[in-house]
Amino acid sequence: MRLGQEKMGGADLSANAIFQPLHRRRMYQPFHGQVRSHPFAARQRYVEAEVEESHRSGISSPPRNPTICTTKTRNAFMRWNQTRSLPALLLTTLTLNSSFVVAEDQTPALDDFLRETASKVMQENGIAGLSIAITHNGKQQFYTYGKAVKDTVQAVTPDTLFELGSISKTFTATLATWAQANRQLSLTKRIDTYVPQLRDTRLGKVPIFHLGTHTAGGFPLQFPDKVQTTGQMMAYFKAWQPNYLPGTHRSYANPSVGLLGLVAARSMQVPFENAMQQGLFPALGLKNTFLIVPEDQMSRYAQGYNKLDEPVRVNPGVLAAEAYGVKSSSRDVLSFVEANMGLGQYDAPLQQALKDTRTGYFKVGGMTQDLIWEQYPMPVKLDTLLEGNASNMVLQTQKAEPITPPLAAQSNTWVNKTGSTNGFGGYVAFIPEQRLGIVILANRNYPNEERVKLAYRILNQVQCFDCKP
Repeated sequence: MRLGQEKMGGADLSANAIFQPLHRRRMYQPFHGQVRSHPFAARQRYVEAEVEESHRSGISSPPRNPTICTTKTRNAFMRWNQTRSLPALLLTTLTLNSSFVVAEDQTPALDDFLRETASKVMQENGIAGLSIAITHNGKQQFYTYGKAVKDTVQAVTPDTLFELGSISKTFTATLATWAQANRQLSLTKRIDTYVPQLRDTRLGKVPIFHLGTHTAGGFPLQFPDKVQTTGQMMAYFKAWQPNYLPGTHRSYANPSVGLLGLVAARSMQVPFENAMQQGLFPALGLKNTFLIVPEDQMSRYAQGYNKLDEPVRVNPGVLAAEAYGVKSSSRDVLSFVEANMGLGQYDAPLQQALKDTRTGYFKVGGMTQDLIWEQYPMPVKLDTLLEGNASNMVLQTQKAEPITPPLAAQSNTWVNKTGSTNGFGGYVAFIPEQRLGIVILANRNYPNEERVKLAYRILNQVQCFDCKP
């Protein structure tokens, strides 16, 4: 494999690929940590730009179902995948702004494809740094390109921290199902069971699972500007009136998912930050995942860039941590993807919690709405994924058809979630039956459609699930 620096659009693009065996993970007990005060504060309101830029840019639809996989590259990857012993690999250290450990027994065709594809996406969308992580049959592979901070020598690595945006919601959902698996919470109970302040309100009567499926009755995408404090938040929830009957329409919303996180933390009798940082993240074996990045880790925190190419970072507001506040690395998020596919060793409640987040509750067009996760039965066409991740799925309300009884976690399905802040854009997708998954993180918010196309092309190159003869 040839690695080096490519001059692309005036930017230095560094590529790195690393293989790792699936690590055995420690088994954890449910968290019963010490309670400390919740850090709610009246801060500048941050509006998550989930699809704002792609919606406004007028970008046309991508080509339909491109042929991107060849017999040669497929066979090459299959030969690599049959390599089971890491000691059999010859490891080489290369210097590209920093030192990288690289496995030489790789697939040059796949490496070249990724470098070419990633470079094109970065150029077309003004992305400074990009991290791509792939897992297949328990083996991890990392490709990193560009800079974590522009005009510096700080290259992106698998441990660079990115803002996850709405991918954070998948962790919030896992916290809720973890509490349920530990018999601290029931998703079918009413919200006011755990938030007594909402008794005798319309919202208090809604079953909790509707908060994680965007079907509570019509929340807006964001809190109104006037909601800046915890007290104002609770007053808003008390006064909230539904536009639809619960379970009939899907309205993608940060306030409802934020409330799900609040409910989960209340059921565990700890602040949300403690439940995640001292409970769920360690239980999942995630050492580089944070709600608040510690000072000694700030050097690994990538700089985000907005559509004007200005440096920006997320400014959390009310329930921001619960809805879009996680920062993590491609390495950690890939481990989370593997956990969701049943790889690794965790205690029984956490394993159950991970499966429960992929319970299908509603059909919305070609997409099945799980608890935050969105899934599509395989085989799935690129057009279907683009439709399910289009801007109207966030900005508009859709009819939702209840699945009765709810659909148990499926294996032969494409599971995905997008996530954005003003300066970052990410996408996660995996197919449990094929033990195949991908994480794409960038320090720029670029259109969801571009992320989905990139992931689809890469995974198809690996597995050839939509190849033409």
